[in-house]
Amino acid sequence: MAKKPPTALIMHPVVLAELMREDHLQRLERCTTLMSREPFPDVTALADHREHVEVLVTSWGCPRIDGETIEELPRLKLIAHLAGSVKGFLDDAVWRRGIIVCNAVAANAVPVAEYTLAAILFANKKVFRLNQYYTQHRRNNAPWTTEAPDVGNYGKTVGIIGASHVGSLVMRMLKTFDLRVLLYDPYMAPTAARDFGARKVGLSELLSQSDIISVHAPLLPETRHMIGSRELALIRDGATLINTARGALIDQGALEHQLVSGRLDAILDTTDPEVLPASSPLYGLPNVFLTPHIAGSLGKETQRLSDFIVTEVEHFTHGKVLRHVVRREQLPRLA
Repeated sequence: MAKKPPTALIMHPVVLAELMREDHLQRLERCTTLMSREPFPDVTALADHREHVEVLVTSWGCPRIDGETIEELPRLKLIAHLAGSVKGFLDDAVWRRGIIVCNAVAANAVPVAEYTLAAILFANKKVFRLNQYYTQHRRNNAPWTTEAPDVGNYGKTVGIIGASHVGSLVMRMLKTFDLRVLLYDPYMAPTAARDFGARKVGLSELLSQSDIISVHAPLLPETRHMIGSRELALIRDGATLINTARGALIDQGALEHQLVSGRLDAILDTTDPEVLPASSPLYGLPNVFLTPHIAGSLGKETQRLSDFIVTEVEHFTHGKVLRHVVRREQLPRLA
């Protein structure tokens, strides 16, 4: 049997307690030589073991791994990041050394996509508006065509901005519904969009034709405020804008102007700033549904990240292909 690779956990202890179950640790112990069940605060804490480490399992609380750190780990072959983005966390020296990097961003995409799917279906059904009407007036006004014109999901158009992990998963989920799906993503080919059940279009066409617009682009210098006053003006009256990505993708001032007017609806899990000031008008608007950045992994959902990463470590130790590798050339397009 091949020698099991020496492995160290580097993360905040609270993260370990929250994300990793006993069976996760047992699986790691079966396929690696786990130096300690307690996480190390940084590479320096590994002391004399540094020259033997082949696998690092990192997460929130792990310091940046720079070129100097890499020099202290001559045998390092894999960094399995028990979290999402590695951008800004890992130095380019990691890739220059040929160290394999994987992360759990695909695992965190699942609850975000689930939240988004629920938001889309509820928005088309006018659930939030009709909930307010019912609780205020306490009567059934079926068929509700006056209070909620154009209510229902059948035949509606959903626009997806960004075929990211989340955006792609949302499109897969939407394939089972009687909805028309448009996609704006400059990096995805039209044929690939069709495989997801979507039609690739320009941003202006998506905004003007969609009943629901869901934002899933990464926040990069070139995507900051990609939806501003001009773009918001293209959206049809009564449409719903959903944001589970990053608040700064949308010009917050321009968005507030449109929402205060009542022309658009919005379901916002992220805003800019992330916690709106107490004076923000969005807290009291009947056409806005706010949640405090909860679409991502919460509670038991966080353990899916460990399921993904422990499986990747197992694949690595058994010489199998890893499913969630992060490649250097992808970094400019990642959040």
